[in-house]
Amino acid sequence: MALVESFSVIQGVAPRILVLGSMPGIASLQQQAYYAHPRNAFWPIMASYFQFDAQQPYAARLSHLTDRGIALWDVLQRCERAGSLDSAIKAESMVANRIDLWLQQTPSVVAVFCNGAKAGQLLQRYYPTLAAEGLSIETLPSTSPAHAALPLATKMQRWHQSLQQCIGPSYD
Repeated sequence: MALVESFSVIQGVAPRILVLGSMPGIASLQQQAYYAHPRNAFWPIMASYFQFDAQQPYAARLSHLTDRGIALWDVLQRCERAGSLDSAIKAESMVANRIDLWLQQTPSVVAVFCNGAKAGQLLQRYYPTLAAEGLSIETLPSTSPAHAALPLATKMQRWHQSLQQCIGPSYD
């Protein structure tokens, strides 16, 4: 098993939504970029909602999100994992990012979107009181290619609906 470490939080001036994954996969770690696997639906979903080209360079895609109030991070700071699957994470090796402290320092955040069930479970495990503190916590369908049970159109609809409820209609 390899020890893997997540990235630093990516945020703009006053983010409104924090999108949390569980831990970056191998493709993301190799490229040092969130959601880097070519079949991950995250960038196509965001590009569709915010009307930008999902094939733009990574820095440009990040700017589109941060300019619109989206921050990116992972629940886990580090863990031991073989491969990319959440199911391969060694439970006793997990160390969470200090999401609670970051949220205290970032009062503009009104919602946390967990990208998939594992991210939602981990957030609940490490920070069970966040919802009681007034934050909207929502677990959305995983954008990972490992979770192909839902078609892209369904994932897109669910993500777009949640984005619209938190930040309003998409605009460019």
